[in-house]
Amino acid sequence: MTVLTTLARQISVSSHRAGCQRNFSNVGFVGLGCMGGFMAKNLIKKGYKLLVYDINKKAIDNVVSAGAKGAQSLAEVSQNSEVVITMLPMNEHVLESYTGKDGIISSAKKGTFLVDSSTVDPSVSQTVAKEAVKHGLRFIDGPVSGGVVGAENATLTFMVGGSKADYEDSKSLLEAMGSRAVHCGDIGMGQVAKMCNNMLLAISMIGVSEALSLGDKLGLDIKVLTDIINTSTGRCWSCEVYHPVPGIIPSVPSSNNYEGGFSVGLVSKDLGLANAAATRTGSPIPLGSLSHQMYRAMCANGLAGKDFSVVYQFLRGEAKK
Repeated sequence: MTVLTTLARQISVSSHRAGCQRNFSNVGFVGLGCMGGFMAKNLIKKGYKLLVYDINKKAIDNVVSAGAKGAQSLAEVSQNSEVVITMLPMNEHVLESYTGKDGIISSAKKGTFLVDSSTVDPSVSQTVAKEAVKHGLRFIDGPVSGGVVGAENATLTFMVGGSKADYEDSKSLLEAMGSRAVHCGDIGMGQVAKMCNNMLLAISMIGVSEALSLGDKLGLDIKVLTDIINTSTGRCWSCEVYHPVPGIIPSVPSSNNYEGGFSVGLVSKDLGLANAAATRTGSPIPLGSLSHQMYRAMCANGLAGKDFSVVYQFLRGEAKK
């Protein structure tokens, strides 16, 4: 058992003994983008009192209109919340928000529960956790799977890294935003699970797009091919739920000019994390590496802001910025 894990568990146990296990009536939420905005609104629907912050004032106003209270800074959120949830884009955003001057950790009251649902390198979660423990705070990494649709419909899966006690205490809160919360192990293991899942998702979306494009160019009706795939051995989420061809499933980004959803830029970022981890551990991931190059090429062609299912049109030479 690591020193970090031991200290984190001691804080969790002492919190229980002091009667600090609670329903988190005052929740802070930082990062109100495509995912975070819906997650915050679902907490409001479940009766949680929210104080929210984002660098984008329009994002704050959007959630305030649903019943939240807007904050002027990270420090204001941290000082006035029993639990703080973050949903941020990159490693550097998480590190700065938590460990920077007047950030979440330095401003929080002892015993505050911190939940980072961003997708970052596991080492980032472990770094933040060490600082949180030093200040007498509780921390878990809880990245999510399910995309914007899952965030909107509260059907996300949370992959949790942290002590068993902290996982148990956070479960009802997480399930207010999703349908499932899974304990993956110690700090950082939620990020490992998310990183591996996203690598597979990125690979499968390319594979589905290649198969559908080939079938189409050979003269097979895409709807017919889709029906066959979805009831055969090629069945997968990328085809059945998040189809990359416009017009097949009306509610997904491909039917809305590939707007919203899981951006090419973020997929490329996640694949970069996977490739860096694979290099550190000596793990061969040839398809993960090839996929990373594909999405990086899409970014270079001005598609970073489009949903990652635009890979279908990119393969066909039809993608538009």
